[in-house]
Amino acid sequence: MPEGYLPIFLFMVVAILFPIVAIVAARLIRPGNPFATKLEAYECGIKAASDSRGRYTVRFYIIAILFVIFDVETVFLYPWAVRYKQLGWFGVTEVAVFLAILIVGYIWAFKKGALEWV
Repeated sequence: MPEGYLPIFLFMVVAILFPIVAIVAARLIRPGNPFATKLEAYECGIKAASDSRGRYTVRFYIIAILFVIFDVETVFLYPWAVRYKQLGWFGVTEVAVFLAILIVGYIWAFKKGALEWV
C-alpha cells in the first residue's frame, strides 16, 4: 500500500522545490544594482507628474463592493436554472422572491446615491 503513495510524494517534492529553485536561480542570475532612474515610475518616457499613491474616494469602494455583492447574488441563479424543470412553480416563486430582494437592495442603494460617480 505505501508504494502507491510514492508518485504522490515525488510530485509534492517537485511542486515544493520547483518554485524555490526558480526564485534562488533568478536571484543569482539577475543584476543587482538598482539606481534612481531605474526605480522611477515609467510614464511613456515622461517624468512622473505626481505621486502614484493617490487616494481613491470612499464612493469608489462603495460602488466596487456593491458591484461584487450584486454579481455574487446573481451567481445563485445558476443552480436554479440547472434544476428549473424539477423545481416547477415552487422554483419560480423562490427565484421571484430572491430577485425581489435583490431589486429592493438595488433601489435602496440607488436612492441613497451610492451609484452616483460625482
